Amino acid sequence: MTGPVVEARGLTRRFGAKTAVDALDLSIEPGVIYGFLGPNGCGKTTAMRLLTGLLTPSAGTARVLGTELPGKAEPLKRKIGYMTQSFSHYRDLTVAENMGFTAAVYGLRGRKARDRIGALSEEYGLADLRGQMAGSLSGGQKQRLALALAVMHRPQLLFLDEPTSAVDPESRRGFWEKLFDLVAEGASIVVSTHFMDEAERCHRLAILDRGRKRADGTPQDLMDALGATVLEVEGPDLRAARRRLGAGPDKRCRSGGGRDGIGPVRAAMRPPVQARSPWPATSAILRFRAIALVLISAVPEPIPPRRSAWNAFSPSRRS
Repeated sequence: MTGPVVEARGLTRRFGAKTAVDALDLSIEPGVIYGFLGPNGCGKTTAMRLLTGLLTPSAGTARVLGTELPGKAEPLKRKIGYMTQSFSHYRDLTVAENMGFTAAVYGLRGRKARDRIGALSEEYGLADLRGQMAGSLSGGQKQRLALALAVMHRPQLLFLDEPTSAVDPESRRGFWEKLFDLVAEGASIVVSTHFMDEAERCHRLAILDRGRKRADGTPQDLMDALGATVLEVEGPDLRAARRRLGAGPDKRCRSGGGRDGIGPVRAAMRPPVQARSPWPATSAILRFRAIALVLISAVPEPIPPRRSAWNAFSPSRRS
C-alpha cells in the first residue's frame, strides 16, 4: 500500500486515574521494522493493543492499514498478525494441532492449509516438533511457533510484543533474522522491546516513557541527538566499585565543570584511576551493568563517535 501503514493522532488510554498511553502521535511507513523502546510499564503493550483494535482509546484516533480506529476493528484482524508477550496458544494441543486450528480460523482449508502449514513448519524449524505438546516446548521453540502462527495468513502488518523476552541470545538472533526475512517479503512490523541491541536493529524507534513518546527516529539519529559519550569502567569487583561511586543504579556525579570527564570515578577509586577523558564533561550518570560500570557523560559540544573504556583498578588506559 502507499502511505503510512499506521497513523495515530493524540491516541490516549486511561485506566481510572492512570494514563497508560498519553497523546501518542505516530506515522509508520510500510516495509520497515518500527520499534517501541522503553522500560516495563511505559505503555508499549497498551499502545499495541490500541493499534490492533483490542482496546478502545479514551481519546484520539488511529488509522491502521487504511482502517479507522476505533470502531472498525473486525475487518482489520484479517490483515494483521499479533504475537503477545507470553505464549498464548493452546499448551495442551500439539504443534500440528495448533497450526491446523490457526489455519482454520483464518479460512485456510484442504490443500492450501496443508501447504502453508508444511512451509511454515520447515521455515521455522517445527517439522520435527509437530507431534509435541506446545506446553512442553522450550522458550525459543514456543516463540518460533507463535511467530509461525502469527504469519499463517500472510498479514501485511505484524505486531510483536516483546517477542524475545524469555529466550536465549542465540534464539533471539535467529528470531530477528526471520523478521528481516518477513520485511524482505513485503511485511511491515511493529515490535516492542527493552533490549538495546534489538532496538538498534529497528529501522525506526519511538522511545516511550510513562505513556508518552519522548523521541522517535532512526537509532543512529537518536544516538547522535543524545550528545553524550559512553565511558565504561571495568574491574574485578564491580560491586565494590559501585559502592565507592555511590548507591543506586543511576547515580549522577558532578565534575565541577572541569575537562576531566571521569574525575568523580577517579576520586572514588582506590587505587585511583590515572586515565583522563579527552572530552569536556559537566556531569556523568553512572549505570551499573552485569559486566561493566557505565558512565554516560553529558558534553556541551559534539564529540567523536567512540566508546572508551578504563580499567577501574589499573592505571593503564584500555583501548
